[in-house]
Amino acid sequence: MRRLAVGLAALAALCAVAEARPQRSLASLPSSVAEATTGGMSRPPIGWVEFCRTHQAHCTTDTREPDRITLDTDTWRLIAKINRQVNADIEPVTDKEHWGVVERWSLPTDGRGDCEDYALLKRKLLSEAGIPRRALLMTVVIDETGGGHAILTVRTDRGDFILDNKRNAILGWTATNYRFVKREGQMGTGWVDMDDPAPAVATAAR
Repeated sequence: MRRLAVGLAALAALCAVAEARPQRSLASLPSSVAEATTGGMSRPPIGWVEFCRTHQAHCTTDTREPDRITLDTDTWRLIAKINRQVNADIEPVTDKEHWGVVERWSLPTDGRGDCEDYALLKRKLLSEAGIPRRALLMTVVIDETGGGHAILTVRTDRGDFILDNKRNAILGWTATNYRFVKREGQMGTGWVDMDDPAPAVATAAR
């Protein structure tokens, strides 16, 4: 429990910033994966709260949008392209090194950032490309080291897929070996707890 508390209290300081390895993209669609289930309302990360004070337009949910996307080949290619692009273009750096504070969520306009900044930029670019933001959910996990980490969940008719700054491979959420804690809700500005099953082994879509 102590490791979990530390991970959530210092998400940006602990999240991994390793550069993603170049990997091949598949033109074909991925196999269907599990759909994540969520519980009750959860307290948003403080970094998200502070980000939304100055980026309100990025933090509102239009409930008229679909809550998941229909995954066709063109959309899958777009998601893979933006995931690789952001992973390649952003220099990994902790918030302490970047801003002198433990945690700060921001769009990496200067080309530098840590895990949540990668995820925020992917979310922005995918939304601008036409994918409904309601299906693009900022997500907090505990990673394989026991540290806090932020990723982007993309909800689709083939299940929930994860965009991660640690890898270019796009995985189903149960294949990441992360412990899922909370993510953006889809009914407003709040966040929700996640019901996390035991991690499963699956083949990555690269």
